[in-house]
Amino acid sequence: MTANNAEKPDNESAVSSDSTAGAPRHGRPDRNEAADEQDPDAEVDHAARAELLAEENRRLRSEYARSQQSKYRQTAYGLAAVGVLAVLGGILFPTGREVLFALGATGLFGAVLTRYLTPTTFVAADVGERVYAAMATNEQAIADELGLTGDPVYVPDDANVAALYVPQHSERDVPDASAGPIVIDEGSRGLLLEPTGASLFAEFERALTGDLADAPPVLVEQLADGVVEQFELASAVEPDVDPANGRVTFEVVESSFGDLDRFDHPVASFFAVGLVAALDRPVTVDVTAADDRVDWLVTCRWDVD
Repeated sequence: MTANNAEKPDNESAVSSDSTAGAPRHGRPDRNEAADEQDPDAEVDHAARAELLAEENRRLRSEYARSQQSKYRQTAYGLAAVGVLAVLGGILFPTGREVLFALGATGLFGAVLTRYLTPTTFVAADVGERVYAAMATNEQAIADELGLTGDPVYVPDDANVAALYVPQHSERDVPDASAGPIVIDEGSRGLLLEPTGASLFAEFERALTGDLADAPPVLVEQLADGVVEQFELASAVEPDVDPANGRVTFEVVESSFGDLDRFDHPVASFFAVGLVAALDRPVTVDVTAADDRVDWLVTCRWDVD
C-alpha cells in the first residue's frame, strides 16, 4: 500500500501536465491570432489616412481657386484705381481732359469686366492632362488598329477651321472634310478627326483685340502669346519662322499637358490649326525633344506654292 500511495502523485502530475498542455493559452495569443486582431485597426488607419489626403487635396484645390480669384480681383482694383486717378486728373487739368477722361473710362470699364467676368471654377492642369492622355491613347490605338502609317496632316475645314487627317499611306489625297471620321475613298483612306486645337483656336480668336494676322511672322507671335498668356499651356514659347520655305519652329518650355510628342497634343494642334486658319492650306507637324535650354521643338510646314 505504501508503494501504491507513492506512485499516485506521479500519475496526477502527468495528468495535470497533459491537461495543461491541451488547454488554450488565453494569456498568450499566437501570432496569427494577433495579426488577425490587428487587421481591422490597420484597415481603419488606412481609411483614415486616405480621408485625410482627400481632404487635403480638396483644401489645396480650394486654396488654388481662391488665389486665382484674388489675382483677378487685385487686377480689377488696380484698373479701377487707374481709372479714378485719370478722371480726377481730367477734372484738375483741363488741358489734357479728353485724354485723361478716355483713359479713366477705359480703366473703369476694364475693372468692371475683370471683376465680374472672373471664372469661379479652375481645373488643375494635371486633371486636363489625364483627360487628354486617355483621348490620345485611344485615338492612337484606333489609328494603329486600322494600319494608318501616313503622317498626320491638318487640313482646312469650313465647319471647324481645320481637321486632322491621318492617312493610310504617305502618298495620299486630302479628302473632303465632310467625308469623316472614317474615310474609305480610294487614295484617301484614313481618319478625319476634329483636332484638340480647334476649340482652343476658336476661343483664342474670340479673345483677339484685332484681326488674326495672315503674315506668318506676325501670326506665329500671336499663336505663341495665346499658348503662354491666354491658355497657360506652357511657360514660354519662342517661334522661329521661315516664310520663304514654309516653316516655323516653336520652342516650347514647360508644357502643362506633358510630353508634346503624343497624338494631337493640344499645344502642337493649336499651332497647326492657327496656321491652317490663316494660310488656308494643309499643315504638317513634327515634334522632337530638345536640349536643356528648351523642352520641345514643334515644327510646322506648309506648301508655299
